[in-house]
Amino acid sequence: MKAAIVPVTPLQQNCAILWDPETGQGAVVDPGGDSEWVAERVAAHGVTVEHILLTHGHIDHAGGAARLRRLLGGVPILGPGIEDRFLLEELPLAGARFGILDAEAVTPDRWLAEGDTISIGRREFAVLHCPGHTPGHVVFVDQPGKVAVVGDVLFRGSIGRTDFPYGDHAALVGSIRSKLFPLGDDIAFLCGHGPGSSFGAERRTNPFVGDRAFP
Repeated sequence: MKAAIVPVTPLQQNCAILWDPETGQGAVVDPGGDSEWVAERVAAHGVTVEHILLTHGHIDHAGGAARLRRLLGGVPILGPGIEDRFLLEELPLAGARFGILDAEAVTPDRWLAEGDTISIGRREFAVLHCPGHTPGHVVFVDQPGKVAVVGDVLFRGSIGRTDFPYGDHAALVGSIRSKLFPLGDDIAFLCGHGPGSSFGAERRTNPFVGDRAFP
């Protein structure tokens, strides 16, 4: 699996292009905006996009999904969980608050839930429901391939914000410690902002969810 990170929107969200180098088939994860630039990078890497994946409904992750779907010929949008429907419906309002004026409301072609699987090229990713940052946040994990895409659940040295009216700090911490960390220390992850890390590194050192915070 190959990956290219395309920072998008003034919030510098890590839109990810993931693809199988042998088949050229892939996916775009969390196209929050700058859709033309994302489409150009897809073409530059020679990727045939099978679908657009959304981890959650925040503006910097989903605001450009509807336009990118059109630019890529109508490829399906998968995710997030249906609990984030209200966020996807309010994307134009959220965009106006952040100066992202081309944000569009979007309805996925398929909502995702715990236990679902999605494919990226020949690789199969498990879908985990990891609420707390948003109610319908999902994470994509290829455990045999030792890679995960976690959106805004977990960061290097930090975790996602939960100071929204719908945020749930306990649920977020529980998602990380009960669902992600047990998958293995050697799983590397891509996150929504900043550099990635591994579950093991965060379990050892993360001040919010690491083992030292839960003796």
